[in-house]
Amino acid sequence: MSRYISNKLRKQVYERAYHCCEYCLAYEGHSFIKFQIEHIISIKHRGLTDITNLALACFFCNNRKGTDLGTLTEYEELIRFYHPRKDSWSDHFEIDKHFILPKTDIAQGTINILGINDEDRLAERMAFYEAGFFPHPNALRLIS
Repeated sequence: MSRYISNKLRKQVYERAYHCCEYCLAYEGHSFIKFQIEHIISIKHRGLTDITNLALACFFCNNRKGTDLGTLTEYEELIRFYHPRKDSWSDHFEIDKHFILPKTDIAQGTINILGINDEDRLAERMAFYEAGFFPHPNALRLIS
């Protein structure tokens, strides 16, 4: 299985995501760090390098997710992460000002492991929210 992502495929992923992180809805135009194309199901878990298994992720979400597929609940039950190609963002998450809140266990696990509401990330999102930049209009297109 190849890790190589062609320029054409890279462009498709960026355009489909409207240049937003498909997990935390950050807009790449507001970031100092270039966003990354990530394998939703990692290659080591037999994930393919094709449009159906690729997502655009900010550095923080991608770095925290790594090759993980899920996490354990407080009752030690395995729960998968949110899957941008199979799940609807608005079915699992909701936005309250600058907070991203879970509606499901899948969302709770994703928020926890990806650190979506960590203190530093909340502070940054609050600044964008107060300036009228969060959620970015492109992110609203992504979740509608």
